[in-house]
Amino acid sequence: MPLTRSRTPDDTIGARDLTHWHTRFGQWLVALFARVADSSRPAARKVASWSSAHVAFLVFAAIALGVMVGLVEGVETVYEAVVGRDGITVVDHPALDTAISLRSPGLDSAVTAFTDVGGPVGMPILALVTVAIITWRRRRWTPLVLTLIAAAGSLTMTIVGKNFVDRARPPASLAVPPLESSPSFPSGHTLNATVLTTIIVYLVLIETTAAWQRTLAVTLGTLFVLAMGLSRVFLGHHWLTDVIAGWLIGLAWALAVITAHRLWLTLRERPEAANSRDGIRQEGSRS
Repeated sequence: MPLTRSRTPDDTIGARDLTHWHTRFGQWLVALFARVADSSRPAARKVASWSSAHVAFLVFAAIALGVMVGLVEGVETVYEAVVGRDGITVVDHPALDTAISLRSPGLDSAVTAFTDVGGPVGMPILALVTVAIITWRRRRWTPLVLTLIAAAGSLTMTIVGKNFVDRARPPASLAVPPLESSPSFPSGHTLNATVLTTIIVYLVLIETTAAWQRTLAVTLGTLFVLAMGLSRVFLGHHWLTDVIAGWLIGLAWALAVITAHRLWLTLRERPEAANSRDGIRQEGSRS
C-alpha cells in the first residue's frame, strides 16, 4: 500500500501544498539544502533533516536580505536617472496637487488617525497582537519568528534606503501636521505595512480552511496596504514615488521570507526531497 505523509497544520493553503515546488528555482533550492540530510547516516537522518531545514531558512533569509539591501542601495542610481532638475519625478507633483484638492479638516483628521496605525508604534502593535493570537491558536512559535524576521528586514531596508537616497520630503507648507523630518525615500510606513500585512495574510491563509475567509483576508490586506501608502501622499508626507518604492520593496522582502518558510517546511516534513525533482516524496517511497 502506498505510503503518504501525515499533514501538519502549517503546510497547506486550501488545497495548495506549500512543500510542493512547481518552479525550477524552487526545486533547485530544495535539492541544494536537502543534500545535507541525504548525505547523513540513516540513524541521524531525522536530526540532520531538522538541522538542514533551519539552516536553509536562515541562510536563504540572510542572502535574500543582503540582495534586498543591495537593491535598495541601487535605487539611488535609478532615482537620479529618472528625476527632473528639481529632484522630483513627473508623477509626484500632479499626485500631490490632486491630494491637496481633496483635503478637508474632517478628512485630514481621519486620514491622519489611519496613517498612525502604520507608524513605528501602531503597526508593530497591530502585527504583534494578530500574530500572538495565531501563535496561541497554533501552539507554535513559527508565526512569531516569521514576523520578527520580516520586521527586522523591513526596518533595515527602510534605514538603508533613507540614508543612501536622502531625498527631501514635500514642502512643509503643503503637508498636514504633524510634520516629519526623516528622509522621504522610501516611505517607511508603506514599506513596513506592506511587509507585515503580507506576512500576516500569509499566516491567516494557512490558518483558515474556508475559501471566503482567505478571499476576505487577501482583499482586506491589499486594501490596507494600498490605503496606507496613499495616505502618505494625501497628507503630503511623501511623494508618490516614495510610496511606490515602499510597496515594491516591501512585497519583494515579504515574498522572500515566505519562500524561506516554505523551504523550511519542505525540508522539515519531507527529508526525502533530495530524491524528487519537485521537492516532494513520491507515493510508494519508503522513509
